Amino acid sequence: MPESDFIAAPFLNLIERGTFSWSAPSNIALVKYWGKKAHQIPANPSISFTLNNCKTITSVVFEKKSTDEDFSFELLFEGKPKEDFKPKIEKFLERIATYCLYLKQYHFTIDTRNTFPHSSGIASSASGMAALSMNIMSLEKVLNPKMTDDYFYQKASFLARLGSGSACRSIKGKAVVWGNHAEINGSSDLFGVEFPGQIHPNFENYQDTILLVDKGEKQVSSTVGHNLMNGHPYAENRFHQAHSNLSKLKMVLENGDLQSFIEIVESEALTLHAMMMASMPYFILMKPNTLEIINRIWNFRKQSNIPVCFTLDAGANVHVLYPQKNKVEILQFIQDELVGYCENGQYICDEIGRGASLINNE
Repeated sequence: MPESDFIAAPFLNLIERGTFSWSAPSNIALVKYWGKKAHQIPANPSISFTLNNCKTITSVVFEKKSTDEDFSFELLFEGKPKEDFKPKIEKFLERIATYCLYLKQYHFTIDTRNTFPHSSGIASSASGMAALSMNIMSLEKVLNPKMTDDYFYQKASFLARLGSGSACRSIKGKAVVWGNHAEINGSSDLFGVEFPGQIHPNFENYQDTILLVDKGEKQVSSTVGHNLMNGHPYAENRFHQAHSNLSKLKMVLENGDLQSFIEIVESEALTLHAMMMASMPYFILMKPNTLEIINRIWNFRKQSNIPVCFTLDAGANVHVLYPQKNKVEILQFIQDELVGYCENGQYICDEIGRGASLINNE
């Protein structure tokens, strides 16, 4: 679907007022997206597991204005004004204005909160932009009742991508692919698509326990990090590797080969950080405790033969991935050996979810 198909025609009959509330989850990439082109287009395809518990809940009240010259909105975080968040929302609205011409005709009161602690070290951009996009599309569907569900979710993912690239993977589905890939039917650089294959029962309710090694702000913003792939000496090989790993992981998710899953996912995590360390300027986002946790996971897996593995985002926190049937043993292992490497002993238990969910429609 071309970008032009997402441009909403002018609506003649605008409703006066309404309220929507949506929740949208975070996601954890298995094949990583690192590097982007103009307009939030990924340099390589990625695939992620949608999470269930780590999510953003956003309510939007909209009221018709008498003029449509500028964007008009208030932003609340947990019910209180949050001025430092406003520039990011303003930029998002500017990016999507071409596709949602009706936005300047309303005043919006946006109230958002996360189910995970603020400053927990878990990025909220993906879940936050996804939740806001779902609310915007709910308004558009009221203005265009003939809109299909497929278009609704596809455009929501398209809009979310313009706010935060990985947000397009937080709209719908247990596993979501973003970026053109020859073996993924319907895949696109413009929006995320549900993994088209039949996911093997080995991955049903797959667990993700997030070890909060460092809850501070990112040392390097995602935008800066992605831009460092421009002219990176290993960029083209990395992009080829991502395509290859996505092909392999497609088969793994369908056949349930947990050993291959572990190899691909851990390699992807370490490659992401290797690219950061090999960029110019270079940087290291892992902490000593990150490395200690990785080594202890490797030792535990070797001794127990339990198929537990790790992945990392662009930070120090460790996502521990494992089948639901091994939850008791893994949580005991985390308590016995890993919790001491977490900041204030904190970790979050999560699992595969299904995407955004409507909470309120008035």
